[in-house]
Amino acid sequence: MSSNVEALDACAPGADCPDKVALAMEALPPLEVSEEISSVFKLLGDPTRTRLLYTLLDAGELCVCDLAEATGVTETTVSQALRLMRSSGVVIGRRAGRNVFYRLSDGHVRMLLDVTRAHIDHDTSKS
Repeated sequence: MSSNVEALDACAPGADCPDKVALAMEALPPLEVSEEISSVFKLLGDPTRTRLLYTLLDAGELCVCDLAEATGVTETTVSQALRLMRSSGVVIGRRAGRNVFYRLSDGHVRMLLDVTRAHIDHDTSKS
């Protein structure tokens, strides 16, 4: 008994769209840029880092001890997360005496967080 099973996501004959494919290929960011974009989204892949970013979004600027208190994690964990986020350009620090105060690096990070939260709120309101 022969089985002719087609994949459900296979293209139907004649369904290719060379013009759309060409446009999509032109619009694709270069691989290096795609890797940078991916690294920013990886930062959001960790709940602790996400909570730290949203804390900074809402509070504006906080030091490590205040971020630790606000998120309920250790100062060591906060410092490690901030080191990653600082090297990715997502947060910046300002030294004031012995303390460093962190904030989101720019409006683009704020927009990314706002849009992400709105997307999640939108998806949960549909259910």
